[in-house]
Amino acid sequence: MAVEKSVFGKSPDGQEVMLYTLKNSRGMQAVLTNLGAIIVKLLVPDKAGNVADVVLGFDKAEDYYKNPSFFGAVIGPSANRVGGAEFEAEGESYRLDVNDGPNNLHSHFEKGYHKQLWTAKTTDNSVTFLLEDSDGNMGFPGNKSVQVTYSISEDNALTLHYHGSSDKKTILNFTNHTYFNLDGHDSGSIEAHELQLKASCYTPVVAGAIPTGEIAPVKGTPMDFTDSKVIGREINEDFQQLKFTGGYDHNWVIDGWNGEVKEFAVVKSPKSGRVMRAYTNLPGVQFYAGNNIAPQTGKGGVCYGKRHGLCLETQYYPDSVHQSAFPSCIFGKSTEYDSVTVYRFE
Repeated sequence: MAVEKSVFGKSPDGQEVMLYTLKNSRGMQAVLTNLGAIIVKLLVPDKAGNVADVVLGFDKAEDYYKNPSFFGAVIGPSANRVGGAEFEAEGESYRLDVNDGPNNLHSHFEKGYHKQLWTAKTTDNSVTFLLEDSDGNMGFPGNKSVQVTYSISEDNALTLHYHGSSDKKTILNFTNHTYFNLDGHDSGSIEAHELQLKASCYTPVVAGAIPTGEIAPVKGTPMDFTDSKVIGREINEDFQQLKFTGGYDHNWVIDGWNGEVKEFAVVKSPKSGRVMRAYTNLPGVQFYAGNNIAPQTGKGGVCYGKRHGLCLETQYYPDSVHQSAFPSCIFGKSTEYDSVTVYRFE
């Protein structure tokens, strides 16, 4: 089925921003834009066959140039946090934007990949967004070539395939920052959703959400989602890790990581009956419960707020450039970045 293309709005400098719609025969649709390679809408059926849009976002391209919560966006070149907003590669030191206390978060709030216009190429059932990023931009070394391909299948799976290369060693750690609400984007809190994470450990943080370097067991703590659990059950517990981040906003260490694509999460909504299974070949996932979504107007005039969506951001662990025990997110020269993340709906 051919990809549908339409105009979504204009960039601040007057360029057209486009929408691309992927469909399967079962009623699933993914609506994407070349601005930030963003997932604008994701329409999936519930147990009764009723279709709803299950991701938070905006009706106009212009609103995505604000987008303080990064709704739907591809983050790069460095997702999540870098402690002290600096790192070393090949003996050289690099300074990044200081935008999250003393640290760097999501590369750059205005210049990051989530606010760039990507080039789009379509096939019958996929869209590939491509971006060229120059040496030194946002403080990151290397002339970088990046692409992400979105496709949907007949079993209601949305696949994101990322690839990146650089002519210098640099951080390449991409993610997608979509906020899911399986009852529909306009349905309020996700605290009644149930979550299972196939992760028996996580990376604890200090104030500012920078990992300590420890890989700690979740057993006996509110961080334990090895068995399916209602998200809101322990989210407000008197537990220091949750106090640091106002709820769940941590990196979980996916069990048995070996570079192969495997299931790492199952999200269920008792209300709608929708189930989302998530897969990746990456070592970690940031489960973010939307604790800091500021009140704002989203699609259809709906007011979004705290915990109205949840993120499962596949990744290399935060601040891994400063932790030799963490899998490395440094790529470039002869080592190219490649990853797959899949969200499949039942």
